[in-house]
Amino acid sequence: MHSPASPFAAARSHMVDSQVRPNKVTDPRIIAAMRALPRETFVPAGASALAYADEDVPLGNGRVLLEPMVVARMVQLAAIEPGQSVLVIAAGTGYAAALLAACGATVTAVEDDQSLLAIARIALAGISGVRLIEAPLAEGCAQSGPYDVVFLDGAAETMPDAWAAQVKPRGGRFVGIQANAGRVSQAVSGALSGSKLALLPRFDCATPKLPGFRAAAGFVF
Repeated sequence: MHSPASPFAAARSHMVDSQVRPNKVTDPRIIAAMRALPRETFVPAGASALAYADEDVPLGNGRVLLEPMVVARMVQLAAIEPGQSVLVIAAGTGYAAALLAACGATVTAVEDDQSLLAIARIALAGISGVRLIEAPLAEGCAQSGPYDVVFLDGAAETMPDAWAAQVKPRGGRFVGIQANAGRVSQAVSGALSGSKLALLPRFDCATPKLPGFRAAAGFVF
């Protein structure tokens, strides 16, 4: 007799072997964590059938759980070393934060959506290394910074100065998704240059923009 978890265990294995490993994800910590973490607990009730699909999972209010390949490659870009500090902005239901913790990071995860926080508190219960904070996304969590990595778990057209200010000036780095008006979004990573982020595109993705982080409309000539 199969246990209730068996279908999800098979789906996790298939996700890793068909979506993650063929897409340049080679870090064994990430692969092992994605085989073990119950992704179905990081989605709203009734959406568990979508948890392992090769696409973003809608979470409501314009938010998504990033598709497996995208979040895996982003975590790999973060190049976590054990014991490093990570700030996750727009942590959503906590899946990326859990992956980063599995790589050995000490994670501060910031979220301001009450429905997502409710899911994250349950999904992250028992996962060590993650501290969930309710705070405005644009502010981050300066009191615990600066961080070795600031990780944006979503796409934004504008990157607030507060995020750059929380990246360690020496050896710190930023990983996120740069949304571009009218063009494909790109996962980016980089470090501080002076007081600003110097970011390089790493790969294309189709992640929707986070509400509230669109560039102000301007004139086009």
